[in-house]
Amino acid sequence: MALDHAILVSLLEKPGSGYELARRFERSIGYFWTATHQQIYRVLKRMESDGWIDVREVPQQSRPDKKEYSVAALGRTVLAEWLHEPIEPESVRHELAVKIRGAAFDDPAALIREVERHHHKHTERLAHYLAGERRDFTGPDAPEALDTGEELQHVVLRGGIAYERMTIAWLEDVLATLRRLGTAP
Repeated sequence: MALDHAILVSLLEKPGSGYELARRFERSIGYFWTATHQQIYRVLKRMESDGWIDVREVPQQSRPDKKEYSVAALGRTVLAEWLHEPIEPESVRHELAVKIRGAAFDDPAALIREVERHHHKHTERLAHYLAGERRDFTGPDAPEALDTGEELQHVVLRGGIAYERMTIAWLEDVLATLRRLGTAP
């Protein structure tokens, strides 16, 4: 997937400025596809010149006008073509897993702190996902009936929640194994 497609999806969900788009990447879509502010602005400029997105100047009080981006007809066509293309299942590149295997040639207990750090980060991310789910899909302010876009956002979020739970369980298994091996004679 190219950053272009992630931007098109985000802009179809809600038009916005480059800054607003970058914030969305930090808060939601970025958990599945990351990009820096610089990358986003560079791609927006190219997408504008290619005719994939439209830009309009939005006047602001006591501040420079901002550019608001939305998806043009050509951008919708490009996204639709991409959605219909088959993709191969992703291969996992997991540096921590390679380190764990490599610990057989050093001190396995030396990895405990690093695995604990990963466990902490995934636990934080799971808490963030669960808070978002409560806020947007199951809390008192959640809509009774979700539209198609909301249903699809929720199913992606549920996938993220399942992934984090699986990763946390695996990291707990790794920690137990490292601790056991670290105490072996």
